[in-house]
Amino acid sequence: MSFVKNAWYVACWSDEVKVGELFTRTLLDERVVFYRRADGTPVALRDRCPHRFIPLSMGKLRDDVVECGYHGLQFDSSGACVRNPHGDGRIPAAARVQAYTAHDRHGMLWIWMGDAAADPALIPDYGMLDEGSGYRTSRGQLHINANYELMGENLLDLSHISFLHEGLLGSPEQVHAKQEVVQDGDRLQCNRWMPNVSVPGVFDMLFRRDGRPVDMWTNMRWDPPGCFLLDTGVQAPGESRERGAWYYGIHILTPETARTTHYHFAAARPPGPELDPETNARLAEMRRIAFEDQDKPIIDAQQEALGDNDFWDMKPVLLNVDLGPVRMRHTLERLRKSEAAADQAR
Repeated sequence: MSFVKNAWYVACWSDEVKVGELFTRTLLDERVVFYRRADGTPVALRDRCPHRFIPLSMGKLRDDVVECGYHGLQFDSSGACVRNPHGDGRIPAAARVQAYTAHDRHGMLWIWMGDAAADPALIPDYGMLDEGSGYRTSRGQLHINANYELMGENLLDLSHISFLHEGLLGSPEQVHAKQEVVQDGDRLQCNRWMPNVSVPGVFDMLFRRDGRPVDMWTNMRWDPPGCFLLDTGVQAPGESRERGAWYYGIHILTPETARTTHYHFAAARPPGPELDPETNARLAEMRRIAFEDQDKPIIDAQQEALGDNDFWDMKPVLLNVDLGPVRMRHTLERLRKSEAAADQAR
């Protein structure tokens, strides 16, 4: 499977990569080693020495360069070999490794693995995660044994919450939601409006705690390839959002391989009174159940059923709730073809 390369992906949470340590992760079928220079600047290199192809992550850091653990070749943050300890010390011209652009933003370490110039301005806005934003945040990550597009469909089609997450994030009446899909360039917005429905468990805890009906919304933004932002909340029927309870859900998918995905997620509640520790713990457990015990097994099973078959070759039955997922797949295919054509034209 080919991936969109000229795009920003989340490699990990920023604090997972520390000065003086090597950190490795497979992204887009490529093993990458990360570290920070002494000044904290992040570095991302292909995790493979060009001599005998040993992972550089099996070596060590010496100041701001990586030393291969097999024969001691050293590589700087640009990927250039800066020391050959053997013979006359001559450095072959081919002795270099691929370097990628890495950038810290919103508490995440982003990586650009394409040939086009990497512009940090293209990183989607998750400013609610920044220190000083006033939002109360929590975060986590999962390893999904499925292609990232399958998880992306799960996020863009939230009709499933009436069934898979009933009682936690959804309720039966939500299946009749009014939905809207808006496309602006490559960005998709999938909105669902659910008036006068049973309040799901998570929102009952955040709102009135009385079990009475609410108006609910779920507005999901997608920036390709794998960046999602959910604006979701409830209000008393007929009242305004400002008098309700809501939060942002951050969902970011980075392909590990064609059949596995790194899933980083976070929640950001707007400024206001803090919840008591017991309520916070119950909310965290509810979210864990929804992601780990409900979403993950379904998506993993979906990938197992698909195997290595092309999604469209399986001739999936399409429903009206599939408009967002179908547009996502078409957008990704268009971006992949555009990059492939540019590569052939070089």
